Amino acid sequence: MSKVPMTLSGAENLRIELERLKKIDRPRIIAAIAEARAHGDLKENAEYHAAREQQSFAEGRIQQIEAKFSNAQIIDVTEIPSGDKVIFGSTVYIVNLETDERTYYQIVGDDESDIKKNKVSYQSPIARALVAKEVGDVVLVKTPSGDVEYEIDDVRYI
Repeated sequence: MSKVPMTLSGAENLRIELERLKKIDRPRIIAAIAEARAHGDLKENAEYHAAREQQSFAEGRIQQIEAKFSNAQIIDVTEIPSGDKVIFGSTVYIVNLETDERTYYQIVGDDESDIKKNKVSYQSPIARALVAKEVGDVVLVKTPSGDVEYEIDDVRYI
């Protein structure tokens, strides 16, 4: 199986979630199940079924995060010498050539993408168009509303 790229901050956020699930949520759910069992008949015990459902979700998420870590290639872009080339983890400042609107995106892993924070997946159309290009290059991005041309204004490894 091929490695999936992940930024250092994305890996840290997953580690924090994993720690919370294992050390806080799991013991809380186990206690809720024990308390619900003490109430008697489990067939008609809504609290018991709700706690078991929470347990199932939490254990599934723990397995999911651990699987992501086993296939992850964690990249710290700040350790890479600065350059003008767009790579995974870099923050790219672009200018829409039609509207002169300037914006930026950080190219991140699938789990880290959040358009509200200007973080796009390396598999997104805009990231695929930008990766391996350099400052000054013009790229064509195919969007649902049509093709858009951008010029790469700046690349930062932050």
